[in-house]
Amino acid sequence: MTVRVPKAELPGEVQEAMVRQFGEVPEPVEVLFNHPDLAAANLEFAAKVASWKAVDASLKSYAHMAVAALVGCSWCLDVGYFQAQHEDLDLAKASQVPRWRESDVFSPLEREVMAYAEAMSVTPTTVTDEQAASLLRQLGTAGVVELTVFVAFVNLSTRANTAHGVTSQGFSESCEIPLAGRPAAVGRA
Repeated sequence: MTVRVPKAELPGEVQEAMVRQFGEVPEPVEVLFNHPDLAAANLEFAAKVASWKAVDASLKSYAHMAVAALVGCSWCLDVGYFQAQHEDLDLAKASQVPRWRESDVFSPLEREVMAYAEAMSVTPTTVTDEQAASLLRQLGTAGVVELTVFVAFVNLSTRANTAHGVTSQGFSESCEIPLAGRPAAVGRA
């Protein structure tokens, strides 16, 4: 697939920052810079989201990749795995997120977080009182609020990427363990 919206030229300092962080400029950033104010706001909010610490980074990474697998955002899976490597997360575990239901490497809490992320990502949402109550007990109120807003932001990103035709740029190719394939029978997001 080819991006459906032309890539815009980025300001020099933004381009340099992206290259330092990723080794190249991410296509979603190039697409969003067709609307510079929107792109700047998105980058600022993404930086704020990344600074939140009420929920463990690995749980948020797994939630992000679970949403990406459900929605079909290959770019998000690609960069999510790349970021997991650079955050020193368990790569063997991260590689199994697209098939987390069949894999035996995840803890009960990790499974609950991925199930919650998926339940938030389908339309209409299917989050249950039981899911929320269990996560409240384990993550606390601030943790559940953070996880919920994090997953909502991830949905904004994954859906914008897929609508714009942005696909994997090969970031995860530098990782040692390949991502697991998405199972054939998955619900609709």
